[in-house]
Amino acid sequence: MPPKKTATLNLRIDPVLKEAAREAALREHRSIASMIEVLIRRHCEQAGIPIPEQQTLFNGEDHE
Repeated sequence: MPPKKTATLNLRIDPVLKEAAREAALREHRSIASMIEVLIRRHCEQAGIPIPEQQTLFNGEDHE
């Protein structure tokens, strides 16, 4: 299986929310980044927003 491509997302959030994300991640034995990804996926699923697979997104091309 080829390695997953990732993108960097820099954002500023309220420190209280960051601490809540850290606590949620600890409880699920995840990194904060992984926890944020899970939360985004859950939200999109609930809102009916499709998330295409990377191969579909990049049309199978190698993008850096």
